[in-house]
Order: sequence, then structure tokens, then C-alpha cells
Amino acid sequence: MTVTPQQIKRGTEWLADGGLRPTRQRLALAAMLVGDGNHRHVTAESLFADVRGSGEKVSLATVYNTLRAFCEAGLLHEITVDGTKSYFDTNTHDHPHFFWEDSGTLQDAPSEELEIKRLPQVPEGAEVAAVDVVIRLRRT
Repeated sequence: MTVTPQQIKRGTEWLADGGLRPTRQRLALAAMLVGDGNHRHVTAESLFADVRGSGEKVSLATVYNTLRAFCEAGLLHEITVDGTKSYFDTNTHDHPHFFWEDSGTLQDAPSEELEIKRLPQVPEGAEVAAVDVVIRLRRT
């Protein structure tokens, strides 16, 4: 898969939004993540495969480190499913997810249908940083 100039442009702007310098490897990953203008849910392994398929030379360790940097810059949101697998979401707004157990894929769930009436009282000296909702699905 060849990366287009439009994908590079979107990736460059996205990195600038996060205050990150557009190194060659960051730009290759950013172009894969946001180049088509659509939101994506990826694992480090799936992004590694995509970027390698484009001909870019990058290690899996670099993909992991870059995804972490993107999260720290506020460009991605990390969703952990069952404590063993992390997915990275380009949509950083609060929203729930469906997790398909059979295929191991994550997709957005309709936010407008989710209703959380109340959260438990947090311990003194703490505040809620985020509420992640992952709805696990099994095909019938």
C-alpha cells in the first residue's frame, strides 16, 4: 500500500496538533492512522503490519514507543481489553466501544444510547480521570 501525499499532509498536521516533531517514522505511522480521514482502532501489531506493508522500515518496538508518545500528546486514546491487549483509538472523545470476542476487533458503539446515571463515590483525595466502557460481544 502506497502512502499518498494527502495522507502525509494529514499525518503532518495531526502530529503538529500534538506538538510532536514529524520524524520519518512518526510520519509513516501518523499517515497510516489518520491519513484517510477516518477514525481507526489499531493494535501495535496491526499498525506494524500495515506500515511494513507500505514499505516503511520500522521495528515493532518503535511502533509501541510511538503509539505511547501519541497517547501522551493526546492524539490517541488507549483502550485495554481484558488486561492483555491494548487498542489505540484515533477518536479521543469520550465514547463506548464494542469488542468482538471472536475476531478480537474493537469498534465504536453509539454514545447517544449509553446512559450512566451515577458513578460510585471516589475515595477522598481522588478524582475520576476517565470512564472506559467496553461492551464485549459474542456472535449467536
